[in-house]
Amino acid sequence: MPNINFVPDDYIQSNESRHTNVFCVVMLLIVMIGLTGAFGIIKVRQKSCAAQEGLVNARMSHMQVAIKQFEQLQAKRKEMMKTALMTAELLEPVPRSIALASLTNELPSGASLMDVKFNQKESSGVKSDQTSKYQAAKKTNSNAKAGESHGGRDQSEAAKVSMEKDLETQIEIGGIAPSDLQVAAYIEQLGSSPLFEGVALVESKEYKTPEAVILREFKLRAMLRNNMRLMDDDVKKIRAKAEKSVYNF
Repeated sequence: MPNINFVPDDYIQSNESRHTNVFCVVMLLIVMIGLTGAFGIIKVRQKSCAAQEGLVNARMSHMQVAIKQFEQLQAKRKEMMKTALMTAELLEPVPRSIALASLTNELPSGASLMDVKFNQKESSGVKSDQTSKYQAAKKTNSNAKAGESHGGRDQSEAAKVSMEKDLETQIEIGGIAPSDLQVAAYIEQLGSSPLFEGVALVESKEYKTPEAVILREFKLRAMLRNNMRLMDDDVKKIRAKAEKSVYNF
């Protein structure tokens, strides 16, 4: 017996069209929900990135302030070092670079310096009592005359000079030489130099190089003359001579 469909075709088509429309609406809603969720996630990430950017900017600002403070401290340090060097040059009658150049210039052939130390301290007053009394009386008379003629300014200058004279610079010299003859010649050269006084041998012993060459290792002690004042011509001569020696400054 054949199946007989009593449902009209128009109804079937409208029903299928309705199902299709519902399916499309559902799919559209799903897509819209997905887009809305993705947009929300993007917004949240943008806010997080903005917050991190704000933190980075704050750190950068803090670092810029710290760098600026560091640069200011470096500038102050340079000024302090410059002031300290100027003060040292005022206190020291002979700059240490010139003294070191003179020590190198007086080296005999084959000898070299290994260690040089400068120690500045108050004078121990080794000179004799007669000389000290004579100098004290002479200094008192000169100060009295200066006070009568020029007043307090010269007295302050005399006080500065006395302060400089109360300081002495001791030098510890270490080096090597081919033999004791060169060490003795070096001591004689330093003793005859106008910059140094009280040159004395502290130690002289055998020194063997890695190549099995036997030399003499020596240690000397000397002092800078307090009343020594170098002129520009003297400094130029010392530096010119030092440029031809082992030490180059």
